Amino acid sequence: MRAERNNIFYGIDWTLIIVYMLLVSFGWMNIYAASSDNDSELFDFSTKYGKQLLWILLSIPLIIITLFFNSKFYEKFASIFYMVSLVSLVGLFLFGKNINGATSWYNFGGASLQPSEFAKAFTALAVAKLMSDRKYNLGLLKNQIKAFIIIFLPAILIVLQPDAGSALIYLSFFFVLNREGLTLAYLIAGISAIVLFILTLVIAPWLLTLILFSIITLFVLYALYKNSRFLRFNWIKVLGLYTVIGAFIFSSSVIYNDVFEQHHRDRFEILLGKTSDTQRIGYNTNQSIQTISSGGLAGKGFLKGDKTQGDFVPEQHTDYIFSVVGEEWGFLGSTLVIVLFMILLYRIIYLAETHNNKFGRIYGYGLASILFFHLIVNVGMVIGLLPTVGIPLPFFSYGGSSLWGFTLLLFIFIKLDAHKNYDW
Repeated sequence: MRAERNNIFYGIDWTLIIVYMLLVSFGWMNIYAASSDNDSELFDFSTKYGKQLLWILLSIPLIIITLFFNSKFYEKFASIFYMVSLVSLVGLFLFGKNINGATSWYNFGGASLQPSEFAKAFTALAVAKLMSDRKYNLGLLKNQIKAFIIIFLPAILIVLQPDAGSALIYLSFFFVLNREGLTLAYLIAGISAIVLFILTLVIAPWLLTLILFSIITLFVLYALYKNSRFLRFNWIKVLGLYTVIGAFIFSSSVIYNDVFEQHHRDRFEILLGKTSDTQRIGYNTNQSIQTISSGGLAGKGFLKGDKTQGDFVPEQHTDYIFSVVGEEWGFLGSTLVIVLFMILLYRIIYLAETHNNKFGRIYGYGLASILFFHLIVNVGMVIGLLPTVGIPLPFFSYGGSSLWGFTLLLFIFIKLDAHKNYDW
């Protein structure tokens, strides 16, 4: 048994590793297509695809190091990892490098490192550590507050960089909390807030308030008709609902008009069809949609996408990498990518449910939630269903920090799963 434990590859789930290798390999092929030209050499490490290949090769020692430690190591030092991630995020305000208006990177000579990509893994560890305590009851408000602090503290630091897109990912942890017993009221309230915010952009605030107040009033009158004592016990809740909805609607209007930058407002208005701008703010999305639709069913073929080769989509090798898949591999290739992600997510959730201890299960759900959120937001952004927020496609988009962050996130779980039946 001890010899088995000393073998870092013993008990690991090869299905996850194979899907990981397929995604990384296919992702690199599309980065190559988006960043190469006719004179490019395959092993030119000064190019985007060359640098990505180098990061992929360097992922191998990262994987070996991650698998070297036993599962209890990650559980024992989860809090320390989390604190280190917070320090690295705070350090950006002193030593960070500003790229495209965000101070999100450390510069080491010719390489840049983005700590927010690693903070997701360490936050998942911290959440799993907190909630795996036997005395932890998520039904208690004080415990909910503890979880919210752990989740949103790194998110706030990331927003201040500013990098709102990366900070949005931390909302995915609500799926984890819900799995562990958090009432659905939080998810319902969150979704309702999003819907209500969007409605304030379409309907005048005073009119929207009037409509919602009328609906609530009709409900109260109906409740009184059924039970004359309804308002006696619920009048505070009714008044509270009026107040919260009214305050939210008008504060949303103020935030949208006075806090959001103009380019943020432009993206929402383009998405909602209130304005049309295919040359400035909406250029990337418009070109991405055209690029994907031009691929048809089977695509134009590898390195044969004229829009990809013509650089019609700016930064196509990063957040818009899925548009390369759509043009050169078509609907079938795009579907294959989605299927691979679905297999990965299903396998993670399946394995998480087989864990004997809560730590491994909670971390597994954290991993699945983060990957799912990235997938939905990135693909939705590329096909024009969601506004551009700068979220990479896991294992696919160009970037060493992104690749390493997701690799670390996945292989910690693979190690936890390999040792789930060991009584350390």
